[in-house]
Amino acid sequence: MAKGKDVRVTVILECTSCVRNGVNANKASTGISRYITQKNQHNTPNQLELRKFCPYCYKHTIHGEIKK
Repeated sequence: MAKGKDVRVTVILECTSCVRNGVNANKASTGISRYITQKNQHNTPNQLELRKFCPYCYKHTIHGEIKK
């Protein structure tokens, strides 16, 4: 039997370069790239960082976990 249902939690990943640069002002579209995913708290207790595509930076960047 399963021990608990609170093992997997939903997390939001946000582009770190967009936040650091304050989003490029010279681009027509402004915003911050965010992805929603799930993680297992037992396997990854620390914050999650993945390399994902940012449509505002037009390249693959590090996306870090943020608080809800």
